[in-house]
Amino acid sequence: MPVTISDVANEAGVSKSTVSKVLNHWTSISPETTARVQDAIQKLHYIPNSRAVSFARQTTQNIVYLTSLGKDTAYRNPHMFDIMCGVHHELTRRNYTLTLVDTSEESYPGERAMQEINRRSADGLIIHGSAVSEELAARILEENVPHILIGHPSFETRLCWIDTDHTLGGEYAADHMLACGYTDVLFICGKKSDTISNQRMKGFRKKMLNQKQHVPQHRIGYTDATRQGAYETAFRILNDRTLPRPQAIICANSTLAVGTAKALRELSLSIPDDIAMLTFDTYPYSGMLDPVLSVIDINVYDMGVQAGNMMIRKLENPDLFIQSFTTLPVLIQGESTVL
Repeated sequence: MPVTISDVANEAGVSKSTVSKVLNHWTSISPETTARVQDAIQKLHYIPNSRAVSFARQTTQNIVYLTSLGKDTAYRNPHMFDIMCGVHHELTRRNYTLTLVDTSEESYPGERAMQEINRRSADGLIIHGSAVSEELAARILEENVPHILIGHPSFETRLCWIDTDHTLGGEYAADHMLACGYTDVLFICGKKSDTISNQRMKGFRKKMLNQKQHVPQHRIGYTDATRQGAYETAFRILNDRTLPRPQAIICANSTLAVGTAKALRELSLSIPDDIAMLTFDTYPYSGMLDPVLSVIDINVYDMGVQAGNMMIRKLENPDLFIQSFTTLPVLIQGESTVL
């Protein structure tokens, strides 16, 4: 049978509450009594129940991770899992557990978060951008719940958040295009409502303009954010004989890159001899393409680590206000652009 706190108390000749206080480092317990309890713990090989210890401290040592986990999430939002793994790594390193809570079937926005807040089932919330709403933000701030939001919110709020600077990523893409000598560049975007895609595109256009290279509107190709949509948009633009062929193409993510590469193959255009190509995000598809694409990538696992670290800092200092960009984008030179 497992050793219990009662066994330790009997061995040390003290009460169970005294053992609990020693485990929670109460300074009111004498050094002699503390030593007896510690000796009993070692002799009996007692392993404290982490939940019981947390309860005695009036904490749970648990963080809730809120996100939408509907069907096909792994394909529509693959980066979310890398972020979650980074969060888990950092929290477990600090002796916290992580509970995953699905928001995909809520009857109203923020329902699951409200339930967790009411239950006091965790010390804090890490909220993926897919699970946040203005109503939830107001409740979190009203209840003074320790939290970190992953992703810049689309509304004005005093929520604490971290994000990757996607606009800066677009500037990196422009820098690389110009370094390669490509000034006429087609940018394949997701939907017009896609925040990340548009931030990347705007950063690209801004940096190009700063370098006296205007990117006209006909060099921006919006899609429905699918591989097929990218194929159709790229094929239509590249097959338009009224316009010169662009020197290069940038895709706002690797899903769009797969569709664009298909259009290039059907038009018998070779990468990079006929047209150069760069994409954002190595995962999940860019590594499948031939030649190996040049990529502006974000280490989203590291972003999760940063979120976990900031959650701990927030718990240690509840007044800490965090709204910042973390984890810089990086260029990975491939075979699809030529310096």
